[in-house]
Amino acid sequence: MSTLVIAEHDNSNLKPSTLNTLAAANAIGGSVHLLVVGSACQAVADACAAVDGVEKVLLADDAAYANQLAESTANLIKSVAADYSHILAPATTFGKNVLPRLSALLDVQQISEITEVVSEDTFKRPIYAGSCIATVKSNDATKVITVRATAFDPEVILADRPQLKLLLLKAYQIFLLSLVKRLQKATDQNLLQRALLFRVEEGCNQAITSIY
Repeated sequence: MSTLVIAEHDNSNLKPSTLNTLAAANAIGGSVHLLVVGSACQAVADACAAVDGVEKVLLADDAAYANQLAESTANLIKSVAADYSHILAPATTFGKNVLPRLSALLDVQQISEITEVVSEDTFKRPIYAGSCIATVKSNDATKVITVRATAFDPEVILADRPQLKLLLLKAYQIFLLSLVKRLQKATDQNLLQRALLFRVEEGCNQAITSIY
């Protein structure tokens, strides 16, 4: 039994959510491999090789993956999916973009936003906006799973760990697609972590506190 974790990164730095996803992978058991897909992302692969619990790092470093488009990335993962019983990614915008396409290519049911690993085929996940927790069991040969990062403590990066040998993968690009523009709202708010105080100047002198 082997698990493949798809690393989330910006071609320079590994995103913390990947470390939480690795914790879920280690809870499943068996060997754990990390897949780094990007362009000029050798530094990310090196960081992945130093993470506790990772046995192998797969690297797909090609200009085709500069923007990590879901279509190209999902096809790449499909090319190695037969070697794995579980394929995991963080339940972030990145994971929610790539894994549904992968599950369609593999013709399997995706299990979304797990918060607990019960066994290798059984998981817990929130439903009804988090008001209930469902226990789900999958009979698919390959289980495609997104992981709610806040439910798992992150694995640690070991500074003195021997570097693992990288396995280089062939690029799979969908030439009909290209990234035109990436828009991101500028904000300094930490959602669900910061309380902002607003004062309504007109018509009300009362201070209102809102949690965002």
